[in-house]
Amino acid sequence: MFRRFLKSDLVRRIACFLAAQYIRLVYRTSRFNVVRGEIPSRFWNEGKPFILAFWHGRIAMMPYCWRKNVPMNMLISRHRDGELIARTISYFGLKSVRGSAAKPGSAKERGGQAALIAMLRCLKAGEYVGITPDGPRGPRMRASNGAASLAALSGAPVIPCAFATKRRKILRSWDSFIVPIPFTRGSFVWGDPVYVSRETSRDEFEQARLAIENGLNQVTAEADRRVGQSAIEPAPIAPTEVESA
Repeated sequence: MFRRFLKSDLVRRIACFLAAQYIRLVYRTSRFNVVRGEIPSRFWNEGKPFILAFWHGRIAMMPYCWRKNVPMNMLISRHRDGELIARTISYFGLKSVRGSAAKPGSAKERGGQAALIAMLRCLKAGEYVGITPDGPRGPRMRASNGAASLAALSGAPVIPCAFATKRRKILRSWDSFIVPIPFTRGSFVWGDPVYVSRETSRDEFEQARLAIENGLNQVTAEADRRVGQSAIEPAPIAPTEVESA
């Protein structure tokens, strides 16, 4: 009965509305500073699209890293959890592209390809896209190929960003999801753009993927450090990954 209750569309709508109000409460009762905000501002001012990247566990306050009235399309998974995220960010004027990265040959690959095409169209139209390279199911703080592939095909750079707050709750989820607590101080930290050439070898592509991953981990650790918090470590690299590296 409880599970059926949670599947109710009305319940989900109310939950998303309350989540959005909570995010607004945190922001309005707290003091946030922005580090290297000139990086995205240069692209916004010149109307040049880029790919915003941040870790899945840091999604809560990210609507406030974005400039108002600048079109943003977030890649959100088709999972039920993704629906909740898509509805929540819509209260901040952010749009969503439904789909997620999938392994070649899997049942979800077609949906992932459709999402990739949709994001390419957004970038070609002069809009911006956002992606969580470790979403929707991890491993935590390890970048999949999606962001690098999108950058290579579009020519748009990937720009990493992260938020951190002094007062927070870390959930026991795969992504160590951060729930910020109101009346705190926080920081948004931007990193340098990562460009990926369309004509790239397999090794060069892996270097680009790793540059995105390292850039994200650097801004995330810096954000934590600036608010006096200990950094959250990425998930251990699987043995198969180590062998193939």
